[in-house]
Amino acid sequence: MTDISTAWSAVGGDPALLPRVSTVVREGALQARLPVRELARACAGACALAAAELGARRAGLAEVPEVRLDDGAIATAFVSERHLLVDGRAPVTFAPLSRFWRTADGWVRTHANYPHHRARLLAALGVTQDEPDAVAAALAERSSHEVEESVYAAGGLAVALRTPEEWAAHEQAAAVARRPLVESERLDTARARVLPPLDGTPLLPAAGVRVLDLTRVIAGPVATRTLALLGADVLRLDPPQLPELTDQHADTGFGKRSATLDLAADRRAFEELLATADVVVTGYRPGALDRFGLSARELAERRPGLIVAQLSAWGAYGPWRERRGFDSLVQVATGIAATEGAANDGPDGRPGALPAQALDHGTGYLLAAAVLRALTEQREQGYGRCVRLALARTAWWLTNGSRPGPEGDVTYDAPDAWLTERDSALGRLRYALSPVSFAGGPVDWARPPGVWGAGTAGWGH
Repeated sequence: MTDISTAWSAVGGDPALLPRVSTVVREGALQARLPVRELARACAGACALAAAELGARRAGLAEVPEVRLDDGAIATAFVSERHLLVDGRAPVTFAPLSRFWRTADGWVRTHANYPHHRARLLAALGVTQDEPDAVAAALAERSSHEVEESVYAAGGLAVALRTPEEWAAHEQAAAVARRPLVESERLDTARARVLPPLDGTPLLPAAGVRVLDLTRVIAGPVATRTLALLGADVLRLDPPQLPELTDQHADTGFGKRSATLDLAADRRAFEELLATADVVVTGYRPGALDRFGLSARELAERRPGLIVAQLSAWGAYGPWRERRGFDSLVQVATGIAATEGAANDGPDGRPGALPAQALDHGTGYLLAAAVLRALTEQREQGYGRCVRLALARTAWWLTNGSRPGPEGDVTYDAPDAWLTERDSALGRLRYALSPVSFAGGPVDWARPPGVWGAGTAGWGH
């Protein structure tokens, strides 16, 4: 079932706290053939309840604060990248070569937002012109699965459209289905750092928690953006040779500081940060960071009591475990695009898409919830742990969950209620507020996003 009880159970929450949650149901929010609204509500709700629980424990409250979920706030936040305005300019969300394409036998979807992925796609197709028409001509001559394999072999990203039945028969799908929605394992028996009690308003459950953010794109940054909202000191580190897309950084950089660090050339700086970190969040392909000594086990050996949160597209198992991936590509592989495309009446059978990059956003809030619950459990048990989530596993939950629930008596047609504006180093920003809300909790981030990579690789405020 795609409901909050499933999400809350997945992060190890006490079912006795579920009555603290209430919901404002809004008709028209995240409409789709699949229960996207229910999944979004469940993920944001589990995160808000985990935040309220941790805040209550640290503040010594007799009761966990009430959590109020609003489908309008959630739907707005799940498309935050579309609502962002920078000095009145709308962001660019997908590059011209990131789209569906006709092949000789079906469809593929490519992802070429980053320059290095675009270059690899063109090289794999033998196309010298960076033009959609040239790419379309090359793809039209090949089969979908041939394109998928050749582009991935070249280090690019292209995924063949599969029906739900075709995905269910795939070995990767079987590997994904065998895993829990949120995986958790103990890393050591060391006592974690004791977080001081909380007082004051607003209640910031993650105040004083130091988070190293080694994530990119949407899901991981949404998780760390949420932890920053809740008071954590979040430092995002990126390789200097791989700058983040400007608008993407603006949308997900709220509350954080951003710096660049070459892990191969400056290990001492990273180890100094790790020595006093409480949480490390990673969003690279499974195994990609291991060569730097950044596997969960190795990190915990050097920083006992550490919480490691790992996010991947396809999961750390199965034949696709080392493949790159993004929300749009996971939708195509897992049958979501075929299911949503079934609503199209056109003769070409064009695939569809969810009304939001819900796998990214939903998994991001679940990841934040898992970290918050780990912090709560550390107060009693004290050991380091690793939590793992995958977009493909969230997709399995969506496609095998419940049908959409009943519509509400309030319509979702005015997202302005959950948007606000502020000045920043990037310009005047209009942005979506967080849907993670509980009584006495924060409403907005303490700081706007800064310039990507402009900060120093050190803790501070």
